[in-house]
Amino acid sequence: MRIFGKVRHRPSASWRQATDRAFTLIGDGRYEDAGALLTRAADLEPWLSESWFNLALLHKFRHDWEQARTAGLRAVALLDKETGAPDWWNVGIAATALQDWPLARRAWQAYGLKVPGAAAAGGEPTGMELGSAAVRLSPEGEAEVVWGRRLDPARIEVLSIPLPSSGRRWGEVVLHDGVPNGERTTSAGHSFPVFDEIELWAPSPVPTWVVLLEAATEADRDALERLAADAGFAAEDWSSSVRLLCRACSESRMPSAEGEGEHLDPHDHSEPGHPGPLGHRSPGELWVPERECGIAAPAGLVRGLLDGWVADSPDSREWRDLEEVC
Repeated sequence: MRIFGKVRHRPSASWRQATDRAFTLIGDGRYEDAGALLTRAADLEPWLSESWFNLALLHKFRHDWEQARTAGLRAVALLDKETGAPDWWNVGIAATALQDWPLARRAWQAYGLKVPGAAAAGGEPTGMELGSAAVRLSPEGEAEVVWGRRLDPARIEVLSIPLPSSGRRWGEVVLHDGVPNGERTTSAGHSFPVFDEIELWAPSPVPTWVVLLEAATEADRDALERLAADAGFAAEDWSSSVRLLCRACSESRMPSAEGEGEHLDPHDHSEPGHPGPLGHRSPGELWVPERECGIAAPAGLVRGLLDGWVADSPDSREWRDLEEVC
């Protein structure tokens, strides 16, 4: 048997048994026990890229990025194919977590992605133009799917205003997994992947506020969102944007639009007619003036923003009960 000639062979029964048992333990959250078995499997078959890929995967689950990078590099050194291997994607995630930009750039290129800039560039891989996507924050807890802008294959900048239960803020950058876990579609026929968050990569200094609005019309509500955006921050009508979905629905192909008329999304498990997280729309064309709104803005700006919004149309706008929530 030639180790360095990359001659493939069937792994031993002991290797398969240890590996299968390890992934059962991973599913139960028993990472330490799984690590012992995967280390044993790598000792049994050190020439198999799968041995090191599995270890890299375990270290990713544990957020042990140094070990994930080391095991991932051993895995790609034993690969048979030139591009497209998921081993390189795991290396890219680990390198991004560690801000090892030369390795991250090399990983994405080896996977088969085009990375603008010189190959020897030492900075972040920018300009990949991956577009928008959704990310599931706190996937193991009170999961929440929000919208964001993909900075590279492993990071998303959050552009929605997350609910306080997620512990996340507008403008934060999160590290995410490589395989989508669900999809969101639009009425125009576009589809966007939903990635699961791994961990917070860069925090945001901008706090999240919740406020109750009296907005006579949708145009009044839209005016506040525009005002916040013009100031470089954000406002989001949680009464319209929040839907409560079961796990199966959230991880499936779901429309992101809210429908028209009296047609209600059968997958929406909230209660129509109630503003805020309890319901995202009211029946038919009825507009409910009381809106629960999330605002991402500094403490020194948020009240002036709201007062300015009211001053532009005092007969149709009012706010109360402003509270910092995250």
